[in-house]
Amino acid sequence: MAKAELKTKKTEASVADFLNEIKEEGRRKDCFTVLELMEKATKAKAKMWGSAIIGFGNVHLKYESGRELDWFVCGFSPRKANLTLYIPGAFENTLLLKKFGKCKTGKGCIYINSLTEVDMKILDELIKKSVHQVK
Repeated sequence: MAKAELKTKKTEASVADFLNEIKEEGRRKDCFTVLELMEKATKAKAKMWGSAIIGFGNVHLKYESGRELDWFVCGFSPRKANLTLYIPGAFENTLLLKKFGKCKTGKGCIYINSLTEVDMKILDELIKKSVHQVK
């Protein structure tokens, strides 16, 4: 059985150039704020993963199915509809999520419209707890 190739891979593209292309000023500012929080928590420089995801740090994942892949510790993506946060384990902390503010959750993601709608201290705590759990 052939091993499936991971579509989203780390690239050498410039994170700053990518973020500076965001036309909406509020979204761009939010992205630079999240970038700073995640770099501080992971102690890793931001890297582009694919064309639209910014990831921090590296982790080798092994699934029960036997599948293995290299991925980022945490990350985010400035999508058109919202800012998507990839914070593994955040869902396990339902008390923090209830206090977090206006957001939606998906499989392994938290979707927010703006940082003005969420509690920044809780965001910082969710990121730090996730990093600690993943490492």
